[in-house]
Amino acid sequence: MAKTQPFSAQVRQTGKAVTIDLHGEVDSFASDRLHEAYAEVEQFNPPVILLDFSDVSYINSTGIALIVGLLAQARKLQRKVYVYGLSDHFITIFQITRLAEFMSIYPNEDSALADAAAFG
Repeated sequence: MAKTQPFSAQVRQTGKAVTIDLHGEVDSFASDRLHEAYAEVEQFNPPVILLDFSDVSYINSTGIALIVGLLAQARKLQRKVYVYGLSDHFITIFQITRLAEFMSIYPNEDSALADAAAFG
């Protein structure tokens, strides 16, 4: 059985955008740290928030709800949310849950940053 990786998130400024690098499992245990990371992002007042899923091993329905909540907060302030690093499986989940309709999905950080640089 694979060892689970506890959730962590780091915030870094990347040009006009601010990136939240997500690690581990996005589930109910991710809630507090994800909210803290979003609060850190708000200090930068970025027009675009990037979510890096490159090191995410698992997302459950609670994790999807957390992402929806983060998206709702960003949209209230007219911030764009871009995601990258999603596995094919996670892309399918984002399409099924309709998250893909509300956030732009990119294959990698460079392509997300290129679009973020053109925004705002």
